Amino acid sequence: MPKAIPNDKIEIKDKFKKRYELLTDWEPFKEYSLSFLRRSIRVNTLKISVEEVKKRMEKVWQLDPIPWCKEGFWIDHKGKGEDYRRDVGNTREHQLGYIYIQEAASMIPPLVLEPRPGELILDMCAAPGSKSTQIAQYMENRGALVTNDLTGARMAALGINLQRMSTTNTIVTMMKGQWFAKAGIEFDRILVDAPCSGTGTIRKSLKTLRIWNPNMVKKIAGEQRRLIDTAFNCLKEKGTMVYSTCSLEPEENEGIIDFLLQRYGNAKLETVSLKGLKSSPSILEFEGRSYNEEIEKCLRIWPQDNDTEGFFVAKIRKE
Repeated sequence: MPKAIPNDKIEIKDKFKKRYELLTDWEPFKEYSLSFLRRSIRVNTLKISVEEVKKRMEKVWQLDPIPWCKEGFWIDHKGKGEDYRRDVGNTREHQLGYIYIQEAASMIPPLVLEPRPGELILDMCAAPGSKSTQIAQYMENRGALVTNDLTGARMAALGINLQRMSTTNTIVTMMKGQWFAKAGIEFDRILVDAPCSGTGTIRKSLKTLRIWNPNMVKKIAGEQRRLIDTAFNCLKEKGTMVYSTCSLEPEENEGIIDFLLQRYGNAKLETVSLKGLKSSPSILEFEGRSYNEEIEKCLRIWPQDNDTEGFFVAKIRKE
């Protein structure tokens, strides 16, 4: 079992507990959400091979393969006591851009997107760049990847990470997604890793428990509907869009996909599954609202499924 976070001041709101008792098996969810998150890395094959990174790091670090991502590893230091280290970010491999420190579940959306060299791809909510650099890696720096975000503070980290990882096919933009549609630009593939309430990331950010409230979820869902609607209109015919969040709220996940399916008859879901990845059923009915049964094809991951963050991923094809 994961190691619990030593914090006797953790408070869980009664509304939150009651809500998640209806959505999942509460005790495992609570146990994993209040435990330390395993650290993980992704090897940047634009610069180095997986085998070379293993040769460089395995004398000091324990690398355990992540089943669903061949470039991904859970990482732990081999030292004991005072010799034990957690600072993967201070390794030479990180500084040189040979690895990216990225949560294991965060690697899933680019894998589902299946980017290919030579395509025109949009990462609509790109900062700080974990998924953008992964997409560029799979594109082999061929084609064009537009990495967009809305705020200047987030853009700084995006630019730094794109440079460190040696992505040379990226264009960085800072604007609302609607402007792409107004410009008439159409993309082969689009990733919408939408801003969300982050309820899947409690084990990394305990403040999520403090700030959570149902009204916040409803407000965020409104912005997510605008984002997915804009992205679908920027997608080429026969193009692919992936919508993902690190939220576990039905309104931000199944509810958003249900909205898209109702709005566009040519939006078709594709089944999402990755070898070695455990998942849970989609939420098709909650608090009196029913969602399209096609949403069973989406991927819902609880923290207790794979000892990761919680995540939701949908793959949409434009017919």
